[in-house]
Amino acid sequence: MGAVIEGTVQRITPYGAFLQLEDGKMGLVHISEIDRNYVKNVEEHLRLNDKVQAKVVAIKEDGKIDLSIKALQDPAPRIERRGKDPEFEQKLKRFMRQSEERQVDFKRSVENKRK
Repeated sequence: MGAVIEGTVQRITPYGAFLQLEDGKMGLVHISEIDRNYVKNVEEHLRLNDKVQAKVVAIKEDGKIDLSIKALQDPAPRIERRGKDPEFEQKLKRFMRQSEERQVDFKRSVENKRK
């Protein structure tokens, strides 16, 4: 678990690729673990006999090995927020004030109907 291994693509299926590992075992890179971006077709990213590095993410009780190529990729870039937008803040304050006024009017009308 967690080891980075090198393997050769031996078989490609619609749901992923099987890698032949150095010790002779086979491991599966599921289609969702090939790339950080959406993968529609495995063959757009991997070809038979490609040598790739992957991280071991799980070893199941039946001996199957789950691998991930995307775990070795750089994390997705973070979107930096540049501070407050004064125009938005002004609109928000106006909305809150109008909302409070409407609630007060509504409460008054409900109280008048009860009397």
